[in-house]
Amino acid sequence: MNAAAPTLPEELLLLALDPVRGKPYCRGRFLEYGIAGAVLAELELQGRIAEERGRVVVVDPLEPPDPLLAVFLRSLPPPGKSRFGSGGPAGRWVRRSARQAEGMYLEALVERGVLRRETRRFLGLFPFHRHPAGPASPAQEVRQRFEESRAAGFPDRRSRLLAALAAAVELPSMVKQGDRRTRAAARALAREEWPALAVHRNVSQDKAARTGGGDGGGGGD
Repeated sequence: MNAAAPTLPEELLLLALDPVRGKPYCRGRFLEYGIAGAVLAELELQGRIAEERGRVVVVDPLEPPDPLLAVFLRSLPPPGKSRFGSGGPAGRWVRRSARQAEGMYLEALVERGVLRRETRRFLGLFPFHRHPAGPASPAQEVRQRFEESRAAGFPDRRSRLLAALAAAVELPSMVKQGDRRTRAAARALAREEWPALAVHRNVSQDKAARTGGGDGGGGGD
């Protein structure tokens, strides 16, 4: 990873993974949604996309230098001739792209030595992976920058987006620590930034489906 300029999906992964055990601090499916949302957030920061009434609109189809971001930009509806009905629902894109996004970023970070991949077996039969920090991991620096931004009140858009995504995937450090007011502020932040809101809606749908309160599909708009 370019330590000077990690992308938001990379930063979120490093915040969400236990560097020793390699296990997410939050639910795995929630993290998948978060990585997809972070892709949208990064593309918006780079001026490639915008949000219009819950829909993702490509405003600059020129491929970014980052090869993974280029893949996901191509997966979005191209710019239309009319603004009416252009783009696609953000929540639906997050749900559809979540697993692929996390898988591709994990693979890239393993290849660069930022993460290691350990394969284990559930009940001795079913393989699954853990991703502890690798020799080139800047996880400590990412966490330090995040805490410094938190102490400063997340003063810029990029830090607010990362904090909003961390809250949307329900990282314990965002939604369970601090007093009630602090926790409420973190949850509110997840609804203020549209990429995080798309993640939050998918997380909420999954939680409702588990408790019989919804069908868990679609991802909203």
